[in-house]
Amino acid sequence: GIPASLSWCWNAGDAVAFASHRGPLYIWTISGPDTGVTVHREAHSFLSDISLFRWHPKRKGKVVFGHTDGSLSFFQPGSKNQKHVLRPESLEGTDEEDPVTALEWDPLSTDYLLVANLHNGIRLVDSESLSCITTFSFPSAAASVQCLAWVSSAPGMFITGDSQVGVLRVWNVSRTTPIDNFKLKQTGFHGLHVLSSPPKKKPCSSQYSTKNHHTSSTSEAVPPPTLTQNQAFSLPPGHTVCCFMDGGVGLYDMAAKKWDFLRDLGHVETIFDCKFKPDNPDLLATASFDGTIKVWDINTLSAVYTSPGNEGVIYSISWAPGDLNCIAGGTSRNGGFIWDVRKGKIITRFSEHGKNGIFCIAWSHKDSKRIATCSSDGFCIIRTIDGNVLHKYKHPAAVFGCDWSQNNKDMIATGCEDKNVRVYYLATSSDQPLKVFTGHTAKVFHVRWSPLREGILCSGSDDGTVRIWDYTKDACINVLSGHTAPVRGLMWNPEIPYLLISGSWDYTIRVWDTRDGTCLDTVYDHGADVYGLTCHPSRPFTMASCSRDSTVRLWSLTPLINPLQINIIIDRCWDDIIGNTDRAVESGAPPLLCGKVSRDIKQELEKLSGNPRGKKLRWFSEYFSPPGGSKNLWDLVAVIKGQDDSLLPQNYCKGIMHMKHLIRFRM
Repeated sequence: GIPASLSWCWNAGDAVAFASHRGPLYIWTISGPDTGVTVHREAHSFLSDISLFRWHPKRKGKVVFGHTDGSLSFFQPGSKNQKHVLRPESLEGTDEEDPVTALEWDPLSTDYLLVANLHNGIRLVDSESLSCITTFSFPSAAASVQCLAWVSSAPGMFITGDSQVGVLRVWNVSRTTPIDNFKLKQTGFHGLHVLSSPPKKKPCSSQYSTKNHHTSSTSEAVPPPTLTQNQAFSLPPGHTVCCFMDGGVGLYDMAAKKWDFLRDLGHVETIFDCKFKPDNPDLLATASFDGTIKVWDINTLSAVYTSPGNEGVIYSISWAPGDLNCIAGGTSRNGGFIWDVRKGKIITRFSEHGKNGIFCIAWSHKDSKRIATCSSDGFCIIRTIDGNVLHKYKHPAAVFGCDWSQNNKDMIATGCEDKNVRVYYLATSSDQPLKVFTGHTAKVFHVRWSPLREGILCSGSDDGTVRIWDYTKDACINVLSGHTAPVRGLMWNPEIPYLLISGSWDYTIRVWDTRDGTCLDTVYDHGADVYGLTCHPSRPFTMASCSRDSTVRLWSLTPLINPLQINIIIDRCWDDIIGNTDRAVESGAPPLLCGKVSRDIKQELEKLSGNPRGKKLRWFSEYFSPPGGSKNLWDLVAVIKGQDDSLLPQNYCKGIMHMKHLIRFRM
């Protein structure tokens, strides 16, 4: 079964232990002469499922198990094993379950242990005498513990994190109620760990010296300088790493009672898809195995919106066209949905695929009323946003990808498990494809139409290749080989017509010149499968990628087109900067901008009288550069040139400021 708990073996070198259900406990030695998996001789055949276990940090081989029925089991070499002891008193003689949610050995004792149960709270127990020393009480009966940790810099002190709300509680073993409570977040804790940090000042008074040799954490604590609500106790110098259920991560300074660092939201699982908001290149949406969609401000690298959650796995997302501010999502078992980002709620659901997984969802940007989905049930379904089914295209096997043509609102391509790419034309009543492209030797996943070359599309496959197809010639015009595992992410650059980027299960991102199939660059930074790739037309050389390593990463593609930037800076003629697609795709031709955004910039510059060089440099720098620095630089240029302060943007004070503004904006 899936491991319920795992832990490094403190005294066994490179070995990790894991257990599930009712045992046994497996020990996997990763390296050395005894490499392999062994079974603990005695830790097996339990009467209740294992919730978690903890090795003793000092007593070699001593281990405690917490069970779903609330009991504990102790094993120690040379001593009698104790199975299913110390159930909470209120459970004795009943079949009720009260799972153990947290366990931590006292670092200053050989026998004492903190144990938390879901309903019966926290106890300090003695593993030698099998007795409960102290039962601790919460301020509210509704509170329950998700995690706990001893504070090593303050003997007798420990902290807990609540499961429902992000409340950090500070305790001392000498009293049964919390010393202090800090509400750090709305969402519950996932885990916490205390990092010891030295006090900022060395004690200069003899009152801080002690001759005690602490034998356990129940010994008297030396009071550090920061007082709590209860004047008899003080908070120790130390930092707590806090992880929350919504993916938030932070470093909390307990003595100063403030965050040293906080990333408020984040994904806690594989990120399957990422897409920029059509009307805002600073907002990036991501979809995850954790059942949420998050919208990130890429200037601050922080999540600004998160969906309600509980959707199961979300495989695919697609923004509504323009400024509609909605996202369509496709899930593993709960169909499709539309999430209104600003309202923060799901406003529509699609159930035509039943409980079958939706691998791709695509909102038409030529006709905002149409949404396509493709599923493991073998159908690609086209519907209106209110749920009216327009077409159901049956495939011989699961359909993994679909993409609307950017030149024809009635044309859509699909990728199928039968290794084929199909193109359908919605303007006819036929349910048969106009074209079927064969050539892949394994299932086809995503397909992408070129935004610049009419009739050109690409497909990625489990055979590790990307194929380029010409719809007008009924032919494969290039095969891009280099990935060593299935291909998932695919992205055409919206300005350079031959530039294609792919992501794979081999953990890499590859950049291709599709004119001759050359791989221009290979990026190895992700730590797992690369699933999603995207960029925004207004910032075509800043790319986002997402992965099974649960990260989103931003990349700059400008090193690939350095000649273009130089041509703009030195004021070369427009023909050396912007060109038509036919000229740009000629073999050996230098890079030329062919997209709508670059042409719009050129048109706006041509409308300006006098010397528009300053505007030209500013507009193109924001177009080429990653977010953050470029706008800040031009704000400073405007200040130096005498622009009125009232015209500065609201976020000016969050960046690098002119020295004359330091006092005004920082006060």
